Amino acid sequence: MKALLALEDGRTFPCRSFTGKGEAAGEVVFNTSMTGYQEILTDPSYFGQMVTMTYPLIGNYGVCPEDVESDKIQAKALIVREYINFPSNWRSTGNLADYLKKQGILGVEELDTRALTRHIRNNGAMGAVISTIDLDPVSLVARAKQVPSMKGCDFVKKVSTKTPYLWRDNRPYYLSDNAVPDSSVWKYGKEKHRVAALDFGIKYNIIRSLEKAGCEVIVLPAETSAETIKNLEPDGIFLSNGPGDPEPVTYAVDTIKKLLGFRPVFGICLGMQLLGLAMGADTYKIKFGHRGGNQPVKNCATGRVEITAQNHGFAVDLNTPGNNGNADCGMTHINLNEDSLEGLKNDSLNVFAVQYHPEASPGPHDASYLFDQFAHMMDKDRR
Repeated sequence: MKALLALEDGRTFPCRSFTGKGEAAGEVVFNTSMTGYQEILTDPSYFGQMVTMTYPLIGNYGVCPEDVESDKIQAKALIVREYINFPSNWRSTGNLADYLKKQGILGVEELDTRALTRHIRNNGAMGAVISTIDLDPVSLVARAKQVPSMKGCDFVKKVSTKTPYLWRDNRPYYLSDNAVPDSSVWKYGKEKHRVAALDFGIKYNIIRSLEKAGCEVIVLPAETSAETIKNLEPDGIFLSNGPGDPEPVTYAVDTIKKLLGFRPVFGICLGMQLLGLAMGADTYKIKFGHRGGNQPVKNCATGRVEITAQNHGFAVDLNTPGNNGNADCGMTHINLNEDSLEGLKNDSLNVFAVQYHPEASPGPHDASYLFDQFAHMMDKDRR
């Protein structure tokens, strides 16, 4: 079925739908990973975006229910060069096209993804519309111009859990809708590190990674108050990844400010940006973002280069951490492609965060040690 993608700057790309009739609108971005399309589609950090895969063959290993990172597809559309309809994988339970169709998500192929990626690299991520219904370039470009910018939008409320949940048998175990959790929720007492995770769009593999590091995790709505979190008597606070601009998420920044110094804090991706704002830093929108499983990051303490998975369109300003008087707040990791900030810490407040994804699934796993580092911080804080 013929389709057309139109960008807000007037550029159009002909393509074909492999999921049938439909339309989608959002910010169009690209991801350079060769595998992991199911994890990418279900990552809440992609809410509001249409994802272009730069690797040309997508769908070749099908889909598997064990590979999801949330309870549904979060991306608005999937854009590929060539869709493979005959998966070869012993774990596969179906093909990608059917998986997208069941959730009403548009998938298009036969699009020049190299040209689209180059255009985004040169001009920045931008609003776009894909349609199999409206194939008029003028009309579609006009509609693309109306797509809201990611900057200034709070998408966290769209993806955060409404009900607190524990992690049991590799899946969420929801508490009662009216329950205000307290310290009685912990099943393992002091046998495990008790972690209160604020859900700004958390990936399931983050929870699995915390569990592997010896933690029991309760996942809380993004708007949970600092008082409720303190009443849980956790050993540590985790700040999750999530979509969009951190600056409008003022309620989370206010909560984090009240938690600084209370217990060790670990943040990932949007969690780092919100932590940075809480400590007086600034954030800004990156031209075309970092998305893929091959981003080089330097650990400033060890000098080691880690290959990391990333998915973010905003970053913390390298020049502002510590500008509110936290003299020992500083950089721990740096992006080797463009020198942007990839990690920060404040020893006096017992907090640290990274911009990339150490829980990356399907990989790489160079930075998985950070979950053990968080557990070690909680051990020291207990003594």
